[in-house]
Amino acid sequence: MSFLDEYLSYNKKFVENKEYEPYVIKEVPHNKPAIVACMDSRMVHLLPKALNIKVGEAKMIKNAGAEVKGFYDSTIRSLLVAIYLMEVDEVFIIGHDRCGMDGFDGNILVDVIKKRGVDVSNLDKSPEELGEWFSGSSSAEEGIRESVEFVKNHPLVPKDVLVHGFMISLATGELDPVTLDPRRFETVSLETPKV
Repeated sequence: MSFLDEYLSYNKKFVENKEYEPYVIKEVPHNKPAIVACMDSRMVHLLPKALNIKVGEAKMIKNAGAEVKGFYDSTIRSLLVAIYLMEVDEVFIIGHDRCGMDGFDGNILVDVIKKRGVDVSNLDKSPEELGEWFSGSSSAEEGIRESVEFVKNHPLVPKDVLVHGFMISLATGELDPVTLDPRRFETVSLETPKV
């Protein structure tokens, strides 16, 4: 039995038994954080538990290595939709230890793609550029730092959005700051301006 059959069979029982009820929310919450995290399957349950995130409390965006580096890629697009349409005002970029993208040489993946019979010669990127595109940062921490700076300096991201970077331990769930937005301590004055 393929995963497809297994998933469809389980889903039928899930719906019949109304196991979806704990995940139903009345409306999409606003003023909540967005989290960009690595797509590592261990993060699916660990991250929400380690941060006490309840259903619907955060916009979760996942990709390889939790890196945000493409000016018009789907990760930045998702962040912009969350910021402008869901009123997200704080972004957390969270990588993890022992990440497969940590120092990953994308040329290895290009070779694997070619061995699977895919012709990469007719793309708008050369094989070398493709390898660079697939590559991870020199370290997971460096990738987090670069991603935080990229998001903070993206011309479509409002300057009042806070952006933080963290690493999480897959063994313990401990969150370790890599870079914190210094503006997190600033407070907005509630006084009415004098005219």
